[in-house]
Amino acid sequence: MESAGRAQAARERVPRIDPYGFERPEDFDYAAYEEFFSAYLAILTRRAIKWSRLLKGGGGIQKSMTLKRYIRKGVPLEHRARVWMGVSGAQAQMDQNPGYYRRLLQGERDDSLEEAIRTDMNRTFPDNVRFRKGSDPCLQRTLYNVLLAYGHHNRGVGYCQGMNFLAGYLILVTRSEEESFWLLDALVGRILPDYYSPSMLGLKTDQEVLGELVRTKLPAVAALMDGHGLLWTLVVSRWFICLFVDVLPVETVLRVWDCLFNEGSKIIFRVALTLIKQHQALILEATSVPDICEKFKEITGGSFVTECHTFMQKIFSAPGSLSRASIARLRERCRARLLAQG
Repeated sequence: MESAGRAQAARERVPRIDPYGFERPEDFDYAAYEEFFSAYLAILTRRAIKWSRLLKGGGGIQKSMTLKRYIRKGVPLEHRARVWMGVSGAQAQMDQNPGYYRRLLQGERDDSLEEAIRTDMNRTFPDNVRFRKGSDPCLQRTLYNVLLAYGHHNRGVGYCQGMNFLAGYLILVTRSEEESFWLLDALVGRILPDYYSPSMLGLKTDQEVLGELVRTKLPAVAALMDGHGLLWTLVVSRWFICLFVDVLPVETVLRVWDCLFNEGSKIIFRVALTLIKQHQALILEATSVPDICEKFKEITGGSFVTECHTFMQKIFSAPGSLSRASIARLRERCRARLLAQG
């Protein structure tokens, strides 16, 4: 009775809509979240003071070990857009190309591109009040513009499902069409090359790389997958395509993206390996393909991923060493294998 009362009290105190506009799900644990957030708020306050000192003066963002350490501990929301723009190279691209974004929007029509984007508008964050047609302002138009401009900018990619979720998060953080466009370009064009191209070779390669890393670091899980003839793409494709959007809680995704923009795509492997390692015993209970798939859905929920600060500390310790050089070698080997398979 006491716990039920505590849960009801927490439900009354914690807003039903989060700071980014997402409605909390019906089964949301308000009491556990309130307990976590009261402690996390103290961390956020301390970090905000340190970030304000680091960024005072308003100059450009210079990469350094201090900045890397600060980013790993979390970027406050008020500084997030500026930091992402700086460390990803998006700010430099925007500064070097004044007016380019607007020219893309005013360019020649492409009916097939426009239709593909328009089809996904209502599927993008139906649980977010800011993306609903009745909201004022409605972010659907902003999202449409960003995706349309990117389709004109990178005709080799055009538009691919999954990019709507990336652009949507960028818009929620930056509140700027043009900054969202340049950050999307940093992700699709540089940080995750060939993830969203027609062949999706980069995406397929990195899923194979994860399989190789699991084989080395968590051989029992690899043996389970092999024993059932289960391809990694069936259980982790959404992790890679959507960069954990709609997979992990919003604040956790943003903390992952803080590091992704600064350190590159190896962060995706760190997150994936941490999730699998933390829940290895649960995964190994699976006795069939549907069971394995269900376990992989289960491991992206619960307090382990909601408590984003502890989770981020874990991703830099649990998987062990993951150097750029070792990832590059694995990518080369996996890409060659995929190309040989045709």
